Amino acid sequence: MMQNVHLAPETDEDDLYSGYNDYNPTYDTEELENDTAFQQAVRTSHGRRPPDGVTRPMTAVRAAGFTKAALRGSAFDPLGQSRGPAPPLEAKNEDSPEEKIRQLEKKVNELVEESCIANSCGDLKLALEKAKDAGRKERVLVRQREQVTTPENINLDLTYSVLFNLASQYSANEMYAEALNTYQVIVKNKMFSNAGRLKVNMGNIYLKQRNYSKAIKFYRMALDQIPSVHKEMRIKIMQNIGVTFIKTGQYSDAINSFEHIMSMAPNLKAGFNLILSYFAVGDQEKMKKAFQKLIAVPLEIDEDDKYISPNDDPHTNLVIEAIKNDHLRQMERERKAMAEKYIMTAAKLIAPVIETSFAVGYDWCVEVVKASQYVELANDLEINKAITYLRQKDFNQAVETLKMFEKKDSRVKSAAATNLSFLYYLENEFAQASSYADLAVSSDRYNPSALTNKGNTVFANGDYEKAAEFYKEALRNDSSCTEALYNIGLTYKKLNRLDEALDYFLKLHAILRNSAQVLYQIANVYELMEDPNQAIEWLMQLISVVPTDSRALSKLGELYDGEGDKSQAFQYYYESYRYFPSNIEVIEWLGAYYIDTQFCEKAIQYFERASLIQPMQVKWQLMVASCFRRSGNYQKALDTYKDIHRKFPENVECLRFLVRLCTDIGLKEVQEYATKLKRLEKMKEIREQRIKSGRDGSGGPRSRREGSAGSDSGQNCSASSKGERLSAKLRALPGTNEPYESSSNKEIDASYVDPLGPQIARPKTAAKKRIDEDDFADEELGDDLLPE
Repeated sequence: MMQNVHLAPETDEDDLYSGYNDYNPTYDTEELENDTAFQQAVRTSHGRRPPDGVTRPMTAVRAAGFTKAALRGSAFDPLGQSRGPAPPLEAKNEDSPEEKIRQLEKKVNELVEESCIANSCGDLKLALEKAKDAGRKERVLVRQREQVTTPENINLDLTYSVLFNLASQYSANEMYAEALNTYQVIVKNKMFSNAGRLKVNMGNIYLKQRNYSKAIKFYRMALDQIPSVHKEMRIKIMQNIGVTFIKTGQYSDAINSFEHIMSMAPNLKAGFNLILSYFAVGDQEKMKKAFQKLIAVPLEIDEDDKYISPNDDPHTNLVIEAIKNDHLRQMERERKAMAEKYIMTAAKLIAPVIETSFAVGYDWCVEVVKASQYVELANDLEINKAITYLRQKDFNQAVETLKMFEKKDSRVKSAAATNLSFLYYLENEFAQASSYADLAVSSDRYNPSALTNKGNTVFANGDYEKAAEFYKEALRNDSSCTEALYNIGLTYKKLNRLDEALDYFLKLHAILRNSAQVLYQIANVYELMEDPNQAIEWLMQLISVVPTDSRALSKLGELYDGEGDKSQAFQYYYESYRYFPSNIEVIEWLGAYYIDTQFCEKAIQYFERASLIQPMQVKWQLMVASCFRRSGNYQKALDTYKDIHRKFPENVECLRFLVRLCTDIGLKEVQEYATKLKRLEKMKEIREQRIKSGRDGSGGPRSRREGSAGSDSGQNCSASSKGERLSAKLRALPGTNEPYESSSNKEIDASYVDPLGPQIARPKTAAKKRIDEDDFADEELGDDLLPE
């Protein structure tokens, strides 16, 4: 029987579960029919009924339907039906102080959350406003809670989170003074546990403010308040202290901090900073040891073999496919890339100083890397060595270093051959460049740089269609290869496929938003498409990136001039002239602008500068003299024409103006200049007769040559003794009695009359005074040409 089985040996009254196995005849319901007392109680009211207020416990500890107080004579009502329906729920009083406090607390929490979300979305201003609003409402909440409850019931966690978020938002908005004040409120409140670690944040703010001494002070205070069990946080704070020491130039203190970190918990950043510190103090041996420590830092990432399926099990393949590029895998890649970056940078930094030469230092670094877990980096270091030779202009050593990789594995061979191809391309040795480009492509068909180099060599040979194919293949392998995008745009521009060129340049612009070259190419394509408005818009973007580019400014002036907007054109031409005052085209345009606007005096300075840049071009000096003449300064004009005549004695235009000016002023030299002018005109007539006879002759080789040379009006036939100098400059002068020789093709003051060009039409009042002055045409020096 179960009566004698007990769960525990003790049966004291303290045991809540004792006594349930004991037999009590009172609970024997089977004998109730024969129990006369029970039957009498049921039939009459003499049995005591339990009072209405007595409740029935619903637990297994006490017997269902019975209490000690109502055990005798109570009715059996296990469901409590005798109590009637349950009373209605108490109505929620929204006006009660407790409810108001709950709602306000909920609102504060929501504001803190909204502030954090706005910060994570980059809306720092909104985040700060929400944080301030949360702070205001939290202070109201504290006052209300103090009125209702005791101060011990104030929600300190909410106050802490509000203040901490407010300080963080102040710091994010670079309001450092307000952030520091808010952190001080938290730190000084003894009721906030672990608030001392916020002194790290205060130290960070002082570091941003370049107040390094206070930053170190607060870092050390935080370090004292953080227990040793929080090892990782202590290491990070010590790293901050070391970085601050580097910024202050206290390299020995920085070395102590980083050495301690590398002995306790080595990491990549501390190892790299330790190398920097030893480099700063110039300790070669310690640099080597620190580099070895950096190499020995464990990466703590899985090998790539983990992501290769060992068999054809479909379930395993699915798992591997799922984890091949998950967040953990991406984090591992980033960590490995960071480690390689630190090692490569450290090697490039210390290689030139740890040994007698940079080459020996690089070799030492390569050997150390080969013996480590980063063995793949050794080849990259070798290629970097070759690039360093390039920076030192030692091309032969660079080529020799790169040629060592021709027998290495395909990836390294492709990288080396790519660099060699580029080197030979720069030296215009296109055959060698093409050869190494082929080697690079054959070693790694998916190397976009190799395919781009191959396209460059084909482009240099003029096969633009084939070059475009190589660039397209490079883009298929790497759609963000900027070199291929730029080059294929140039290729299509060469092929006059402007729409396609524009598409590629716009794609490149999406990647390189502020590239001056890309912006110029887009503007140039629009110009070729005869869309000057778009060209102007893109050039405006260009000068916002490079505001001092004189070429872009002059191009803007040219486009505005073409659109008829002279004032805007003048503005950009003038800006271009300010940054580069030696552009002849810009100088000529500015001079012509002032002449068109009847300000010849201002044009003089531009033509004088042009004559300094091109002293053998007589037209600039003639323009200076014409400006003096038109501005009414006849004496200065006469002196300038005399100076031109001394330099260019056979210039017909100069002599014509000298004759006119001397006649108008009444100088005696007029006869001398008139005689010279007549002699030159006579020589011109002789030359024209020879040209005419040559055309009417037998048409032999000599005649054809002379006719061709004389086809331009006013060609020069100068003496052989002076021909090499003068024929290159003068095209409108008659020759001497020497045999005819054709002049060179250099442009000079050949057939123009007034170097300033045609002016505003004027009445023909003084043009016919003398018949022999008809040659002046529209170059009359009447007073009506002078500015009023």
